[in-house]
Amino acid sequence: MTTVRRMRTAALCGALPLALLVAGCGGSGGDAKPSEAAPAASQPAPAPASSSATPKDPDAAQKRAVLAAYASMWAEQMKAYKVADATGTDLKRYAALTALSKLRLDLAQMKKSGTRGTGTLGHEPTVTELKTDGKLPTATLQDCIDLSQWKAVRTSGEPVPLPSNQPRRYLATAKAEQWPGGWMITDYTPNGARTC
Repeated sequence: MTTVRRMRTAALCGALPLALLVAGCGGSGGDAKPSEAAPAASQPAPAPASSSATPKDPDAAQKRAVLAAYASMWAEQMKAYKVADATGTDLKRYAALTALSKLRLDLAQMKKSGTRGTGTLGHEPTVTELKTDGKLPTATLQDCIDLSQWKAVRTSGEPVPLPSNQPRRYLATAKAEQWPGGWMITDYTPNGARTC
């Protein structure tokens, strides 16, 4: 069984965008190109394997690189959600195509509704599929998003409660591609109907 690592990111996003993500909104496209991608930040080494006869995962380094790119995307996204603006973030270094378009839509909705985020957003991502034998290596991730410590506020400071039907923990999937500069998250799809 794959060890699930709990990654906590200082999360700062608005209720409207997160509700839209759970509903699966978004667009297509985006202006990031493979040549613009920067190398992903390195991920800490995994804990030593137990003394059992379990074979070593030959894809462990690639999976760590995918998880590092995903964590970096979320870190930059949270910086943007804190102020409802991606200016000054490195979001385009880690998110592209449909994922970047959806994040930009979220930020536009936040700005329009006058919301921003505060609190902590929890993650439990794992790489569920890795294909490195093709011309363009790809990966699929599954994440358990935890909203229990996350809060949204209006720019005036007034709290914005989550919708009553919004699960506090739900599954999301992400797609990644290995571009010349490193792994990029190319799509993100929440599934509010699947709790975790």
